[in-house]
Amino acid sequence: MAAHSHLPLLLLLSLLAVVSAHNITDILAADPQYSDFNNFLTQTRLADEINTRQTITVLVLNNAAFSAVADKHPLSVVKNVLSLHILLDYFDNTKLHQITNGTTLSTTLYQTTGTASGNVGSVNITDLKGGKVGFGSAASGSKLDSSYTKSVKQIPYNISVIEISAPIIAPGILAAPPPSADLNITALIEKAGCKTFASLISTNGLVKTFQSTADKGLTIFAPNDEAFKARGVPDLSKLTNAEIVSLLQYHATAKYLPVGSLKTTKDAINTLASNGAGKFEFTVSNAGDSLTIHTGVDNSRIADTVLDSTPLTIYSVDNLLLPPELFATSPSPAPAPEPASSPSPSPAPTPAEAPSPLPASPPAPAGETPAGAPADAPSAAAERSTSSGKSDGVHVKASAVLTVTVTALSALLIFTTFM
Repeated sequence: MAAHSHLPLLLLLSLLAVVSAHNITDILAADPQYSDFNNFLTQTRLADEINTRQTITVLVLNNAAFSAVADKHPLSVVKNVLSLHILLDYFDNTKLHQITNGTTLSTTLYQTTGTASGNVGSVNITDLKGGKVGFGSAASGSKLDSSYTKSVKQIPYNISVIEISAPIIAPGILAAPPPSADLNITALIEKAGCKTFASLISTNGLVKTFQSTADKGLTIFAPNDEAFKARGVPDLSKLTNAEIVSLLQYHATAKYLPVGSLKTTKDAINTLASNGAGKFEFTVSNAGDSLTIHTGVDNSRIADTVLDSTPLTIYSVDNLLLPPELFATSPSPAPAPEPASSPSPSPAPTPAEAPSPLPASPPAPAGETPAGAPADAPSAAAERSTSSGKSDGVHVKASAVLTVTVTALSALLIFTTFM
């Protein structure tokens, strides 16, 4: 009986223990002195990146200390500085004072951007005399200009938030990149191996649209050249000019969506082709670090990050993104006929090729500007195509629900055993 009476409590504790996904926005919102730091994590979408990672330390600055960066530099520079304050390791008060040999270098999120050379993307952490812990850039000749102030929040060994006294500034990190409007989007896409797509957006007048949207937020998904040669790709020469424009617009969204944001996005993403709620949208699923786009007609893996410079992101993708509004769902390939039961060998029959997707009728109009209204639920076709993708854990809550379910079943098994 005693065992039975304790089981509900044990089950409740198990359920609470496994739902431990962290949210940096909520953690910092508890203290107003970190409001500026918190707001910029949201603006730069670094909060999404933090929330999707495990074993991470955030070196937070109070409003007074952070103002030296936030008040004097553009958002792109602020993002780089913030990235240098996100360590890809777990450090709490105890670990800071037990560093082997008294000093260590820790890789930061800035190092993962590909713009940091040498040790510029790492932080030097040194246990100084008198219990003081110093922080500084790991670049040669850099000083320990910041020090550990206090612990803010720990979820061992998931996330640690600690306050430091001053910003960590690496050599060259305050140099502002060119504004998004000044970037040569076509050249960047061509250099990434997407020359066909670059040519199409140039000849169909999309470059000007992309440039004018970039300063407010733009993400481009550029198919590589192999994507246009893949089996089953529709014959673009059979599309009208309006359909071509809509297809190209479907490969961009008027939002800044770095990798961390794509990993946490649960809803359908509207595009520059969206001309109404639920139109010309797609969803994104992730499995670890792999991201897949689901259109309802086909799927495409995000192959590489060509550019991530707030507020513009460019990705290369493996397949052409085919919207249901323009293309009917591709039929399944015809099964190959069974070999004839003949005593003498005969040539194997040629397997039938699946026909290319055909333009839907009537064609959807080309939207010249992105729709401002929030998107409704995706179409039924999209839901069928993306049902498996959505279960991969697009948001951290998905994995938590799975863990809760497993834990509940385990507890039920224990209860049955005692019965």
